[in-house]
Amino acid sequence: MERKLPDLSRFELQCLRRLWARREATIREVHGDLPKAPSYSTVRKIFERLEEKGAVRRVRLEGKAWVYRSDVPASGIIRKEIRRLLDGLFDGAAPELVSHLADMDELSVEDLRASEDELERERGSRRGAKRGEGRKGA
Repeated sequence: MERKLPDLSRFELQCLRRLWARREATIREVHGDLPKAPSYSTVRKIFERLEEKGAVRRVRLEGKAWVYRSDVPASGIIRKEIRRLLDGLFDGAAPELVSHLADMDELSVEDLRASEDELERERGSRRGAKRGEGRKGA
């Protein structure tokens, strides 16, 4: 059974994104990576919460500092957060979100074309995988 992904605050997500970028890090390293970082003790408290939620874990002690690693996949958390945004603001309608991104100049025609190409590749690879299902040795 797949484990439920935790609900995370905006700041917890910021810390987790810095940790994903480094793969493993101490709290001090993540604190140093944060723009307009709050106090070190605030970041430490966020890591305590992330650990309680099962989003990070301690992997080893380096000197007096714990090194942390994410225990949740970036892709899963990103999907969950996008779903939360879509459901909360757009009643689940992705085209409305895309329209807003285009209106805000956050998405260009070239971006849309590249996304369309990526969707076509995904569909093609899924079709190929389905054809291989059920075959012996496939």
